[in-house]
Amino acid sequence: MAIEEIETEGSEARVSDKVARLIETCSRGWERFFADNDDHQAPRFVPSVPERVFAVLEEVTTRNLPPNRVFCEWGSGFGTATCMASLLGYEAYGLEIEEELVRLSRAIARRLGIPVEILCTSLFPEGYDAYSGVDGAALVTPESLSDHNDEDRGPLRYDGMDIDIAKIGLFFAYPWPEEQELIQQLFDAVALEGAILVVYHTDKEIRVFRKV
Repeated sequence: MAIEEIETEGSEARVSDKVARLIETCSRGWERFFADNDDHQAPRFVPSVPERVFAVLEEVTTRNLPPNRVFCEWGSGFGTATCMASLLGYEAYGLEIEEELVRLSRAIARRLGIPVEILCTSLFPEGYDAYSGVDGAALVTPESLSDHNDEDRGPLRYDGMDIDIAKIGLFFAYPWPEEQELIQQLFDAVALEGAILVVYHTDKEIRVFRKV
């Protein structure tokens, strides 16, 4: 796998009033959403500590680690990290498969005046998928990838996104434990060389990777 881990300082960020309002609004949204939906209707969810997420996103931005200012969140939920990236100056996209969460996250972004693009689509682009194995989930790639001279294969894009995946400089994901390796595999397969991946494992472990 052609990715390397980057050490971060792990310091806490002082969030602005606008970021604090975003965090509070999304937290209330999650509380209402799960109060209105039972365990069978609601998707699996374990809350992150958004202040820690913001601290790492701010650090990688301040250090100019991403090659550009285009951000994509894999599994955006209420769009908290996507909106944070927008506030840090990124062209920010969130990918979320749950239609209701897409609707609610779009509404929150509009209410707060934060420009983001939330797409109702899978984090796996066309031709990619995942399968569950003994050691956890693993990536399935399209057979055409073996033919690097395939002229019929155009730029890789997500449905509804106007730019190629290869133009995204910063990715963020909060995977389930069994999907952590899968997220790294997907990043290695589709990301631009030099792109950065921030992966939230726990509030005390947020790892940062670079595609090399």
